Amino acid sequence: MTPGKAFDNEKYIKEQSAEILDRTKKFGDKLYLEFGGKLLYDFHASRVLPGYDPNIKMRLLQKLKDDADIILCIYAGDIERKKIRADFGITYDAEALKLIDDLRSWGINVLGVVITRYSGQPSAKLFKNKLERRNIKVYTHQYTKGYPTDVDLIVSDEGYGANEYIESDKPLVIVTGPGPGSGKLATCLSQVYHDYKKGINAGYAKFETFPIWNLPINHPVNMAYEAATADIKDFNLIDPFHLEAYNKKAVNYNRDVEVFPVLRRILKKISGGNSLYQSPTDMGVNRAGFAIIDDELAREASKQEVVRRYFRYRCEYVMGLTEKETVQRVELLLEDLNITPEYRHVIEPAYRAALEAQEKDKGNEGIYCGAAIQLRDGTIVTGSNSAHLHAASSLILHAIKYLAEIPEKIKLLPQNITESVSNLKTEILNEKTLSLDLVETLIALSISATTNPAAQLAMEKLTELKGCEVHMTHIPTPGDEAGLRRLGVNLTTDPRFSSKDLFVM
Repeated sequence: MTPGKAFDNEKYIKEQSAEILDRTKKFGDKLYLEFGGKLLYDFHASRVLPGYDPNIKMRLLQKLKDDADIILCIYAGDIERKKIRADFGITYDAEALKLIDDLRSWGINVLGVVITRYSGQPSAKLFKNKLERRNIKVYTHQYTKGYPTDVDLIVSDEGYGANEYIESDKPLVIVTGPGPGSGKLATCLSQVYHDYKKGINAGYAKFETFPIWNLPINHPVNMAYEAATADIKDFNLIDPFHLEAYNKKAVNYNRDVEVFPVLRRILKKISGGNSLYQSPTDMGVNRAGFAIIDDELAREASKQEVVRRYFRYRCEYVMGLTEKETVQRVELLLEDLNITPEYRHVIEPAYRAALEAQEKDKGNEGIYCGAAIQLRDGTIVTGSNSAHLHAASSLILHAIKYLAEIPEKIKLLPQNITESVSNLKTEILNEKTLSLDLVETLIALSISATTNPAAQLAMEKLTELKGCEVHMTHIPTPGDEAGLRRLGVNLTTDPRFSSKDLFVM
């Protein structure tokens, strides 16, 4: 089942760059463009729009880099509470550092980092010190006085004027951040205020991939966006300002619609004249909807993404990371799409694998974990835990043996290697468990490959697992989760722990 293509990257880059440059010209001197969503590794977009290059925004930036500077925003509160980016399992401050490195690797430099809503939080202060000692310019912006009701105070030297000004000599300034709520909008408006005081005619626009404004509100692609932001309570709606101004339906989301009246008043106050925008949709420059070339494929992919989000939030709930309401919001989306969690093809095989492992090992009181993967040709392979291997380890070994056409009786991991690793864990590192997690298994496989041609052949098939669907009946251990993330599979799990221990390494 080779994945099809629902999105035309080249058409998108051509249309999107033209739209951004055209908007820049409308303001004469300078445009501050708020870049929403993920600048790099936008795996949500690539999952709901098959064929979408997760790094296409970076390609877009490369096309615009002669005309653009970049400002990176991060909310001090996200640094303080160590908010996690799920795709990589790293905190937002670490993501900001990674983003700077990634931009540099693409030949793009960051003008500066803005720590927003800064009030001397200890972790944010340490982050600021770390950046400055690596010669990265850091600015701090406090909470804007008067926001959101007192426009006269907001647009004054005590409001936006209290923020540090960031010098830029390019006509386009792209303002981005590692996640929602990072303070990108306030940074843009603060810069516009300072520019007008300096006699520079500046403007604001927004570039955000989702929701896609020219798709129906109940299109699965837009519903998948609601599922992705269920934890921050975003929801889509028809833009009432756009409907009133143009008698045309356009999809936007609640935060943009709610803030638009205030934003329009602020922009008018700053410029001393009329706003270019009649609706929040007017502010956007997104052309993603025009690059969708297979609507049915995008619909199917988006339904699968809603199911993935459902499982993810259920796990986050039992781990105490989100509220019950978040799970319920995605349950309602499943109902609206008329699908159940079993719509995901790897669910039932994973359950069967766990039951079969339990049947084989009757009499023992263990926790039996099952796992299933759907390969690119549509074949579903399963695995389960044992005294020697975690379920994730068993699954990946079975999958690469299948892909390499290696007979079942041929062992990829000789007993002396698994025993040596197990001995290291228990006798030297004082760990409790003998069985190998996925990271340990992959290391053992690489050792075996030096003398075992079958192991070498199987190991070469690991790259073919990228983008495959995986389900596990239990929450993976850190070693399993790290290994599966590195392999690039789309993982879901049931909200059950794989051990009765509260602390798992």
